[in-house]
Amino acid sequence: MRKLVAGTFTTLDGVMQAPGGPDEDRDGGFEHGGWLVPYFDEKFLEIMTEWTTHAGAYLLGRRTYEIFAGSWPNSTDPSDQIATALNSRPKFVASRTVDSLAWNNSHLLEGDVATAVAELKAQEGGEIQVHGSCDLLQTLLAHDLVDTLRIWQFPVVLGTGKRLFGAGTQPRGLRLVDTQSNTTGAVLHVYERAGNLRYGEVEVGQETAIFDSGPRHE
Repeated sequence: MRKLVAGTFTTLDGVMQAPGGPDEDRDGGFEHGGWLVPYFDEKFLEIMTEWTTHAGAYLLGRRTYEIFAGSWPNSTDPSDQIATALNSRPKFVASRTVDSLAWNNSHLLEGDVATAVAELKAQEGGEIQVHGSCDLLQTLLAHDLVDTLRIWQFPVVLGTGKRLFGAGTQPRGLRLVDTQSNTTGAVLHVYERAGNLRYGEVEVGQETAIFDSGPRHE
C-alpha cells in the first residue's frame, strides 16, 4: 500500500492559510497572506527539494492545484528539480467544480474523495504527497488516511485563519520520527501514526499510571 504523506506550513498557533502570498487565500477576510516568505533560506529550499522530488504522485485540492498550475509550468529549467518533478509526475485533484485539467499528467478524482484516495493508496507506486490543500486535508484527517505528517512550523502567531487540525480530526497518537530546523527559526517536525491515544493519571506521591484506550465517548 502506498503511503500518503501530507506536508504543511503552519504558524505556532496552527494556522496554515495563505503562507505564500497576499492573495493566495482571502477566505474569511484573511489579511496575513505571505507570512511564511520572510523565513525562506537555502536550508529550507534544500529540504523541500529533497522531499518533493521523492514523491511518486501528488494529491492536491482545487485551490492549491490552480496556484501550482499557474506557476510551475513556467519553470522549464531542467536543473530546477522541484519544477521538473511537479511538471512531470502524476497529479490527482480533488474538486467538485473543475471539469478539465490542463496541467500535464493531471487527473481529476471521481466520486467520493475519501473513497477515491483510499483506492489510490491501494495501488502500486511511490508515496503520494499532499501539499497545502487545507480543505482537502481536513477530509483526509477525518477519514484517517494520512500516514505521515511533515509540519514546517514558523515563529509566527496570527490568531486567525484556517488551521491544520480542524473540526472532525480523528484523535490519534503520533510518533516523532525526525526534526530539522533552518537558519531563520522554522522547525520541521515529521510524525507518523502511532495508533490510538494513550491516557494516564497523575497522582501526587503515587506512581503515574499510563494505559491504552480506544475512543472516549462523553
